[in-house]
Amino acid sequence: MRSLGKKVLVLAVLLAVLVAAATAGGAKPKPKGPLLNQFKFRGAEFTVGSKKFTEQLILGQIAIQALKATGAKVNDQTDLGGTSVNREALLSGKIDMYWEYTGTGWITHLKQTKPIPDSLKQFLAVAKADRANGVKWLDRAPLDNTYAFAVRKEMVKKLGVTKISDFKKLLRTNKKAATLCIGTEFSTRDDGLPGVEKKYGIKFPSENLAKVDEGLIYKLTDEGKVCNFGEVFATDGRIQGLGLFVIKDDKKFFPIYNAALTVRLSVFNKYPKLAAMFKLISKKLTNQAMTKLNAERDIRGRFPEEIAKAWLKQNKFIK
Repeated sequence: MRSLGKKVLVLAVLLAVLVAAATAGGAKPKPKGPLLNQFKFRGAEFTVGSKKFTEQLILGQIAIQALKATGAKVNDQTDLGGTSVNREALLSGKIDMYWEYTGTGWITHLKQTKPIPDSLKQFLAVAKADRANGVKWLDRAPLDNTYAFAVRKEMVKKLGVTKISDFKKLLRTNKKAATLCIGTEFSTRDDGLPGVEKKYGIKFPSENLAKVDEGLIYKLTDEGKVCNFGEVFATDGRIQGLGLFVIKDDKKFFPIYNAALTVRLSVFNKYPKLAAMFKLISKKLTNQAMTKLNAERDIRGRFPEEIAKAWLKQNKFIK
């Protein structure tokens, strides 16, 4: 019995030594409760903006609800406007942060004409260059909300367009059928229609183009009365919900559009722990996850705030 007691004592001591060694080596215990409990921004005040479309409204609310969970006061300026409106608001100090896309930052804001066809390299390049403008890019999300063209599935065979290069033949043989619904912003951007036409050597007649609110494009494309084809976003839940077919970008024109929270540098310098907090959140925002979130809004009609809270709870960020 004494022998057994000594063995138990030795094992207990050994276990205690191993635990002490792990702690001394810098191992940190996992935080108990919601993941955001480890971040405290009580007394801080932030203003969060967003663009007008579904994905941006949801991402904006994810940022708002996450910051509120840390004790911060948050002013909601989501649904602020288009890309240029949010960028100007960020630079002028009207908002402190909003989610932007790496391709948009590189091409639209930094005026670069050649996107970098590598997700990490593109992110690092835009983050480094934009620092000179007083903008901090927090870690990018895996989601890539690049542009695409879509057509209703039942018309794919009839129109013969499965890749963007096929538009050239359609415009030559059946020009009236090559109708396209696009947003106003997409119609002028270098990474939008002008760039596509230049890259693929095609030209849509002005009478074939319908410039409409981007939120209406999916329905109009599905109906096929105003347009057979439409500009869409790759992570939009309505693509699957409406049974649309995404046309292949066979020359890989469209840049990579990873989402990342952009923050005014002066704000970030005051609250550098924003980086660690949103790194945890961003890594969970995959194409699959974002498509489901977008569908919650566009197919099921739920409010962005409600969707954001449910997602944060599901991923154990908040309780």
